[in-house]
Amino acid sequence: MALIIPVLVRGINNLSDARYCAGMGADGLIFTLDPSLPGAVDVATVKELAGWVAGVELIGEFSATLPVSEINRLVEECGLQRVALRQPPTSPLSVPVLLHVPLYLLFDKRFTEETRAQYTALFPAGFALTSTLDSTLSDEQAATLASIAKHTPLWLRDAITPASLPTLLTQVRPAGLVLEGGDEIKPGLRDFTELEAVFEALEEE
Repeated sequence: MALIIPVLVRGINNLSDARYCAGMGADGLIFTLDPSLPGAVDVATVKELAGWVAGVELIGEFSATLPVSEINRLVEECGLQRVALRQPPTSPLSVPVLLHVPLYLLFDKRFTEETRAQYTALFPAGFALTSTLDSTLSDEQAATLASIAKHTPLWLRDAITPASLPTLLTQVRPAGLVLEGGDEIKPGLRDFTELEAVFEALEEE
């Protein structure tokens, strides 16, 4: 299934999600590997789930409390192609970074050319931004995000529904979208209603 924009799915913790999202055309699966974060999974789980899917990027999500050396170790052990971080690290990482930036900082225009240059130096393997939507964007807010997205890859997550997609895709033009995984009702049983609606809205005609 081909999608009109790249999609990542975070919070992957079960085989149902891993196989469904890969089959629906997701470009990457994000595993919470930092034990201090809710819903964290262990290395064995990542390896097991990764063994059932092909053609998707494996990404680990971490907080700012885990040492860079430990993140790099987990990158190697799990075969990650990228990491998602809540805050900038204290030293460079071995793979590209998805750095989360709160939406209010982007709207406050604190993300300047100087900030972009600092991140470019800090992330020699490359970086992109993620930010969380909490409501419908105004035209002014959409224009601000679009301006940032022209110069820096910007991935948006949360508050993503079939109804919100036209505005996001035509006005903001993000690099991609980050959708949310979920828990199984019981082993092998999962309700994909919300995810399916978004995937179908993103399907190429």
